[in-house]
Amino acid sequence: MLSKTFHRALISLVLTFVLLLMGTIMAGAVSVKMENWGQYRGEQVYLYTVTNNNGAQMKVTNYGGRITALKVPDKNGDLVDVVLGLESLKGYIENPNYFGPVIGRYGNRIADGQFTLDGKTYHIAQNNGDNHLHGGFVGFDKRVWKIKAVENNNDVSIVLNYLSKDGEEGYPGNLDIKVTYTLTDNNSVVIDYMAVTDKATPVNLTNHSYFNLNGVNDTALDHQLMINADYYTPIDDEWIPTGAIASLEGTPLDFREATRVGKRIEEDFVQLENGAGYDHNYVLNTEGDLDQVAASVYSPATGIFMEVYTTEPGVQFYSGNFLDGSITGKYDKVYNKHDAICLETQHFPNSPNVNHFPSTILRPNEVYKTTTIYDFSTK
Repeated sequence: MLSKTFHRALISLVLTFVLLLMGTIMAGAVSVKMENWGQYRGEQVYLYTVTNNNGAQMKVTNYGGRITALKVPDKNGDLVDVVLGLESLKGYIENPNYFGPVIGRYGNRIADGQFTLDGKTYHIAQNNGDNHLHGGFVGFDKRVWKIKAVENNNDVSIVLNYLSKDGEEGYPGNLDIKVTYTLTDNNSVVIDYMAVTDKATPVNLTNHSYFNLNGVNDTALDHQLMINADYYTPIDDEWIPTGAIASLEGTPLDFREATRVGKRIEEDFVQLENGAGYDHNYVLNTEGDLDQVAASVYSPATGIFMEVYTTEPGVQFYSGNFLDGSITGKYDKVYNKHDAICLETQHFPNSPNVNHFPSTILRPNEVYKTTTIYDFSTK
């Protein structure tokens, strides 16, 4: 006769097997569900849904390593989806954009699509006029990553891997990347980046989520924004840093105190470089300290409060200037100008061409490692 212990173990094994067949893993009250989301150029695309003990939920796909949904509680305890996105894989493929993906090999712009490294000039994809933007024509946002769920204590992480081959979009070196998304029980999204290379190359990875703490159904101009920075990098008429590091004092870019996003867009619109809105790199005061708040955003409508922590020296504040009403996203919402904001933690744009900016060069036998946390609460 089977012992009770063996009987219970057998039942547990059967239940685990059934859950795995259903694409669901349990870690305490935390769960992650996997579903087939289609194919892209012969590669299988999956969508993972992670739910924490509070009911907060994050959805991640291996097409571009994208966060497609992020639902967190508002001041009434109701879940609100705070990131823009599309309903299907087909939508992401047919509407090339940067809703929620991993950006690389180099986030932001590199002037004239070229840089010189160790005496050799490299010509990379010019996909933004004469300049290079967000990794080129086929950046990491349009690649199919390897994906898996990993249990760690009471958390489940989604781990993404991609090998960017030597010469991809013009970059040197085989770059092996791992990006880990973790939704914690205190409603934080922790993003850990790691990479190694076999040849010296620029690396500047970030996430390009569009945040609207009202629930992607309204403008983000009412959001209260704070950025912990005294300086920024001014740009020319092609959004390329001039090389200067300038004070924010007295400029419409100063968010050292929490200020409504739309206040200075409305009052000082023509004073913003390029006249389109905010799309600027801020030099953070935090010096890579994860215990210091780099930026925060608050929605008076929902009471949702997001704090950003990062080991990166900069953050790009982008106010959704090029959302033009041509894309219908989740919940049949048409995305219009300023319907969301991005806070892309990063090294500075065009750093490979500006010697006094923090270096973005990764060399063999070094490890690229950086962390960004988006922490959600209410007040």
